[in-house]
Amino acid sequence: MTEVPEAVAAYRRVADRVLDALLELSPEDSTMLGDHRFDDRLSDFSPTGVRDRVGILDEALSSLDQLDGSALPVDDMVDLEIVRTAVAREHWTFSELRPHEHDPLIHLPGEALYALLSREVGEPDGRVRGLITRMVAVPQHLATAKQVLRDMSKVHVETAIGQTGGVIALLGDDVDALVALGSGSGSVAREALAAREQAVAALEDFGRWLEAGLPDADGDPRLGERAFSARLWFAMDTPTNADKLLNRAESDLQAVEEEIAELASRIARRPPGPGLVRDVLDQLAALAPVTNETILPWCERALAHLTARVRELDLVTIPDDPVQIIAMPEAMRGVAVAYCDPPGPLEPARPDGAALPTFFAVSPTPQDWPVERVSSFYREYNGHMIRNLAAHEGIPGHVLQLAHAARSPVSRLRSAFGSGPFMEGWAQYAEQIVAANGLGLGDDADDGLRMQRLKMQLRSTINAILDVRVHARGMTEDEAMRLMMDRGHQEEGEAAGKWRRALLTSAQLSTYYVGYHSICEVVAMVRDDRPAARDRDVHDAVLAHGSPPPRFLPTLMGLSQPLA
Repeated sequence: MTEVPEAVAAYRRVADRVLDALLELSPEDSTMLGDHRFDDRLSDFSPTGVRDRVGILDEALSSLDQLDGSALPVDDMVDLEIVRTAVAREHWTFSELRPHEHDPLIHLPGEALYALLSREVGEPDGRVRGLITRMVAVPQHLATAKQVLRDMSKVHVETAIGQTGGVIALLGDDVDALVALGSGSGSVAREALAAREQAVAALEDFGRWLEAGLPDADGDPRLGERAFSARLWFAMDTPTNADKLLNRAESDLQAVEEEIAELASRIARRPPGPGLVRDVLDQLAALAPVTNETILPWCERALAHLTARVRELDLVTIPDDPVQIIAMPEAMRGVAVAYCDPPGPLEPARPDGAALPTFFAVSPTPQDWPVERVSSFYREYNGHMIRNLAAHEGIPGHVLQLAHAARSPVSRLRSAFGSGPFMEGWAQYAEQIVAANGLGLGDDADDGLRMQRLKMQLRSTINAILDVRVHARGMTEDEAMRLMMDRGHQEEGEAAGKWRRALLTSAQLSTYYVGYHSICEVVAMVRDDRPAARDRDVHDAVLAHGSPPPRFLPTLMGLSQPLA
């Protein structure tokens, strides 16, 4: 066995200690990542807890700053930069941004409980014990939330009220089913029932507290230019800044508008003109209707077809992992219409060797929506858009990319800190390669998909514009709605949801646009470097290093030039 140089061994010791500290500070994230050492607790957002957290992060930054990255192999050097950024981001978040003081969503225990209920990981008795302990902790956790929260915004409070009801719904049959899988002893069942009753009572009280405070919730959800710039840097992990991002996105928006107008003109067989793009989109939507009853079957068929089509075209290696399309749990609704939820990258292998499923979650419309709002939603999410959504969330998008990442021989640290721009950028790129190659279902299906793909490219470009203009330039809701509906051709309900999301998730909306252009640039670099490589070889190579920030890919892949 080759002896590891002391500089490398020292780095790895420090990196392991720092990672363990970060996982312990955020036990909910640890569970989602598949590290179950802290399943029996919730994050401590009390003043003392946050003060201790910042102190631990100070020590972590100091220990990392003492390391010499130039003495490390490439993979370790990249991982050192990744963990430095992760620690600095966490330190800035809790020492300066302090979201626990104005965002009630951070305090809701939905993800902490769902992570133990949704996956058959480890021994059932251990999951039951973790669930009981977390439910017992909910009353004090929410009492702390009421003590520290102030200056909340209306949009945060409204969303938290909805998600509070979703967490209560989560603590129903799924809890009973998990307890039944355990030892089955009466004492455990009684303990679980008592803990659930206390947790539900605390959640109901928290919901009433939020509703009582809603009339006075006048905090500003916008970060402001200084805080947004910092948030953007940490989220993108790239040299871009707000001005550069905005200028590029607004320039690209015009180019995509011209491209979709040309395609609409070809489909309609008439010259481009006002209203043509929207007319063609509406006609295509009418040819592929979707309803609450058919949206999940549509996703299942689309995913199956795309999997076969990508294999047929030999675009990228498809790991044979199970995927389950599910209705999005109520506790997770209110931000996005769909998401991909893979097994945690730190999850130990099952004794039987079977792969855990990846969840492709889709949110049907709420039962209380009026008929016209539901109709508007499904004009947006028609069958053509569902195919594009399945390419993004499923194959060859998130499901495939994350399966490759799970098989990559990367460190525990890189597995824990997947890059949003890399993951969302790949998913956007996945949409493009499917649209470029066609579905093999005929011209009508391909035209429908390509129109939706260009509409999604408009959307991701507008997402970046919204992100900057809402948080750093004072964009009004009316201005945002006009931009999304007039230039993005979005339905009013979709635009209203995106306005809410822009307020709730600063910098996240930019990951799609920034990541997509970075992935496209890397793919082009690989093709230049390896002109004889097949599509599958190029794409497999891009996916072979986990989910690192895109700026590190040229270094990791041994390419000659850095990203622009």
